[in-house]
Amino acid sequence: MADDAAESAVPRHVAIIMDGNGRWAKSRGRPRAFGHHAGVEAVRRTVRAAGDAGIEALTLFSFSTENWRRPVEEVDALFDLLRRYVDTDLDRLHGEGVRVRMIGRREGLSKDLLAIIHRAETRTASNDRFDLIIAFNYGGRDELVRAVQRAADGPGGLDGLDEAGFAQCLDTAGLPDPDLVIRTSGEHRISNFLLWQAAYAELYFTDVLWPDFGEAELRAALVEYARRERRYGAVKS
Repeated sequence: MADDAAESAVPRHVAIIMDGNGRWAKSRGRPRAFGHHAGVEAVRRTVRAAGDAGIEALTLFSFSTENWRRPVEEVDALFDLLRRYVDTDLDRLHGEGVRVRMIGRREGLSKDLLAIIHRAETRTASNDRFDLIIAFNYGGRDELVRAVQRAADGPGGLDGLDEAGFAQCLDTAGLPDPDLVIRTSGEHRISNFLLWQAAYAELYFTDVLWPDFGEAELRAALVEYARRERRYGAVKS
């Protein structure tokens, strides 16, 4: 009965730091790219489970601005996975009413990747059942710098800028802040992810490696989330 009550409190927006692909592959004696491919299957499972659970928005940390430091072969493999995911899943996502949105720095991405991102966003722009946000070439600090630049270049500049106005300059403008941030693989840090937006998010860490994540693991996180009392800085009554 307690778990049934807990599961009824569903967060509007869940953000996930997908970690552990490399370790998952290494434990099987396979290259890191094998783990990234398995991670795409976890994305499919989790997107489906999130929509079924009544979550309105799901943000996945796919490729960070720091990931450029990885070997060229791995970076190319990650880019190729985005291409394949859009090519394979876009029709299904659109048919299911999913709106796809990419956040992150677009400068430096190849023309074909930019075209893929544009196609995914424009094809699904009118959908309203569920938002899938993919953080690609994304870094929280980089986003904040770009947001300040947007605010400064706006009609009123920085004079009179408040939190609400600044939020509209972020990549996530128009989306609710994440209620729950999940990180897989046993690491306990947010790694430059949604620094502004996650100010009051509940944090949930699991030892499960990302390729093994799915409906059961998401449900466990949602049950734990519902048991917590969110006070936003207020004194507990």
